[in-house]
Amino acid sequence: MSKPSGKPSSKPGGSPAAILRHWREAVPNDRLAHLVKDAARVLNRALQERLAAHDVPFGHWTFLRILWEHDGLTQRELSDAAGVMEPTTHAALNAMEARGLIERRRRAGDKRNQHIHLTAAGKKLKVRLVPHALEVNRLAVQGMSAAEAGAARRVLLGIIENLAVVSSAASGAASGTASISGSGAYGARPAPLTSTSRTISSSPSTPTLTEKPHDRMDSNRRKSRRA
Repeated sequence: MSKPSGKPSSKPGGSPAAILRHWREAVPNDRLAHLVKDAARVLNRALQERLAAHDVPFGHWTFLRILWEHDGLTQRELSDAAGVMEPTTHAALNAMEARGLIERRRRAGDKRNQHIHLTAAGKKLKVRLVPHALEVNRLAVQGMSAAEAGAARRVLLGIIENLAVVSSAASGAASGTASISGSGAYGARPAPLTSTSRTISSSPSTPTLTEKPHDRMDSNRRKSRRA
């Protein structure tokens, strides 16, 4: 049996240069999902390097961003806003509490829930850290025109909307509820899924550098009111 010709593609390393080389030389036409994931990896890595200078783990950044906008959330609300499981949130909050960044409080008449509040030290980090996130976003689009950056944003939002419609349709089909009307950002909504259709699921993800945490929370609240 003859050996396959050509150079096998290798998994990209963690550095942006390795990821870029992987896309240009090994798999230039690989799936869009992989490209989006690698772009997010590079963005997160760039911010992580800057947060490290302030001794702030990247995992804490997600929760700090949410609490800067919505102080006093419960652990479950914080998990929902961040898109992660509660054990992950619990571990992060324990570490943040040990570092003096947050404190847990109970409210009168609510013995069940603990509400997460930023300390003065946690609040002060906003002024120091947010400029780094803005810098990373600015560097990410350097050399692009405003029209190109705007087009990239519209395409990514379109991807999210299209897949949100498909996911909602899949959930409706599984529960036996009526399918959602309307269409995605780039055309007609996919046909309702039948019982034999493949259900598309998504895993929780950490909010991106440009996503506003309260957008996700407001969306969740609207869904709860409609239910």
